[in-house]
Amino acid sequence: MRPLALMTPPPTDRETVYFRNTVGSVVFHSVGYVRLAWSAERITLPELQAFYEQALTLLIGVGVGRILSEHGQRQPLSVAAQQWLVTDWIPRAIRLAGVHHVAIVEGQNPVHRLSTQGVLAAAPAGMQFRRFEQRPEAEAWLLTQPRG
Repeated sequence: MRPLALMTPPPTDRETVYFRNTVGSVVFHSVGYVRLAWSAERITLPELQAFYEQALTLLIGVGVGRILSEHGQRQPLSVAAQQWLVTDWIPRAIRLAGVHHVAIVEGQNPVHRLSTQGVLAAAPAGMQFRRFEQRPEAEAWLLTQPRG
C-alpha cells in the first residue's frame, strides 16, 4: 500500500477572476487565498469600495482568511479611502470572513508606499500584514498561515 501523501493529488495552481473594475481584479487562487491585482488607473472612493465589497463577498463565500494584495502600479489611496478601510472594511473582513493574514507585494511609487503604511499603522488589531518585494515570497509566507 502506498503512503497517503502519494495518493493525494497535488493542489491545482489555478486562478479564477471573480470581479474586475477600473481598480483591478479580485481573483480566487485555488491553493486558498484571494488575490487583489491592482491597476494603475486613478480610482474613486465608490470604485474602491465596490472592489473591496466584492473581495469581501468572495472571502466569505470561499471561506479563506488570506489575501495577497499586489500593488504594482497602484495609485496612492486618498485619506478618505484609507479611513474607510481602517474603520469599516478591515473590521468587517476580520469579523465576517475571518481574514487575519495579508501579504502585500509593494508598489514602486514612494507616495503609494506611504499611503499603504498609513493604513497598516492605523489598522485594528486582528489582521497581520507582511510586506514583500516579489509575489513568490509573499505567496510562500501566506501559504504558511492558517486559511481562516
